[in-house]
Amino acid sequence: MVAKPTKGGERMVTADLASQEQLVRMIMTGVTIAIGGGLPALAIGLIAAKAMEAIGRNPEATFKIQTNMILALAFAEAIAIYSLVIALIIRFV
Repeated sequence: MVAKPTKGGERMVTADLASQEQLVRMIMTGVTIAIGGGLPALAIGLIAAKAMEAIGRNPEATFKIQTNMILALAFAEAIAIYSLVIALIIRFV
């Protein structure tokens, strides 16, 4: 931060470009983690709820539904991991 005198004698504090860039990086990292963690968590909950509903309707298809549910959960979790990697890239690169 740099303090610059103004006409009235008081000092106006301005942030230099590097600190503004760091601030934007921190905010974007937080937004990326929030969205990238929250939405896949919501998707995982919906997948599990619909799978349990389907198993309740047709118990004979439990194995087939459960296999597809686990595959879908893995894909949804992969999206959260991708968002973590992107957030780390934003923060440190």
